[in-house]
Amino acid sequence: MAVFNAVVIGLGALVLGVPEVAAIVLINFVAAYIPYLGAWSAGAFTVLVALGSQGSGAAVTMAVIVLQANGMLQQLIQPIAFGAALGIHPLAVLIVTIAGGSLFGVIGLILAAPLTSACVRISSDLALARAADGGADAAERDGSPDAAQPAAAPG
Repeated sequence: MAVFNAVVIGLGALVLGVPEVAAIVLINFVAAYIPYLGAWSAGAFTVLVALGSQGSGAAVTMAVIVLQANGMLQQLIQPIAFGAALGIHPLAVLIVTIAGGSLFGVIGLILAAPLTSACVRISSDLALARAADGGADAAERDGSPDAAQPAAAPG
């Protein structure tokens, strides 16, 4: 996601003739790792560089590019990417991130999706363990000692 954000903004800066495109790409890439605030502050930096070097027209165009890149990234691509990486639905990522940020601030924004993924995985592992244990308990109640033990591999 950081690469996507940096490339889109860097290409916009390159097309507009903004100087120090490599620095702009690097700052946008690194700042994208700071949830929400990092991408916007790096975008503001990029707009200010465009304003100082190319004038207000380039700055407005760069602001539109930054708004589109950060808006698309944070609202569409980020929940999809996090959902795929964490194994939870993208809508769940969006909802728990908003809730975590509302309840616990920046720390909640950072930890909400990974903690939700951990809870989902732990609960599914516990359910599998209960199901496996339930099958062994049922076999013991039936009085069938062979059913409670796994079959030996042939040969």
